[in-house]
Amino acid sequence: MMWGYGQGSTWIWGILLLLGIALLVVLAVRAFGGGIGGRRGQDGPRASAARRILDERFARGELTADQYREQLRVLGEGR
Repeated sequence: MMWGYGQGSTWIWGILLLLGIALLVVLAVRAFGGGIGGRRGQDGPRASAARRILDERFARGELTADQYREQLRVLGEGR
């Protein structure tokens, strides 16, 4: 007897393989594509490191409003 390791269980391995591939695709999209949905607003968790530093400098008063807007434009995140 084969106790379930023959032809009858190959569909299980096929399903597991497809689930594994799907998981790898999701992880690759999140790692290389910035996640599903991209940025989530100016203060969201997906904000760039440069944007966070700029926001902190503006909050500390190191930048004027005009300088802040100019730097946002340079970063490509200006409105």
